[in-house]
Amino acid sequence: MTCVDPTPMDRRGVGLALMGWLALTFCAALTGVFVSTGGWYATLVKPSWNPPGWLFGPVWTALYAMMAVAAWLVWRRGGWKAQRGPLSLYLAQLALNALWTPLFFGLHRPGLAMTEIVVLFLAVLATLIVFWRVRLSAGLLLVPYAAWVGFATFLNFTIWRLNP
Repeated sequence: MTCVDPTPMDRRGVGLALMGWLALTFCAALTGVFVSTGGWYATLVKPSWNPPGWLFGPVWTALYAMMAVAAWLVWRRGGWKAQRGPLSLYLAQLALNALWTPLFFGLHRPGLAMTEIVVLFLAVLATLIVFWRVRLSAGLLLVPYAAWVGFATFLNFTIWRLNP
């Protein structure tokens, strides 16, 4: 693949596309706006290794940014026409990501959220693999996300078991 310096119009389009992927990806976090994490969650028994509440915002901000850049890098390899499969899988895992918060915090259903987060984790791994095949850096950008969702899966399971 040859590297050609894009024209100013091309650079603007590429930058707008990155902004679009960032906006779309951060929309997954909007489900948290409608759900309170206090009250019920504060009463749950949690493991000693449960992260402090202040950590989740910065971690998810960094993860969503890396996810968006990964999707954008894949998109740059031919757009939707060439990358329909990987980008559709990305959108599917993003929808699963958005669903977990209402299930766990909104419905107070850690067991149901546990089932969903396992599906999410598998979708994240599948996305990481297909992104890796399209562009190594895109796959690498999803490694921290996969690790965090794996950790969150174990945390969800532990909270579910500690609070029958």
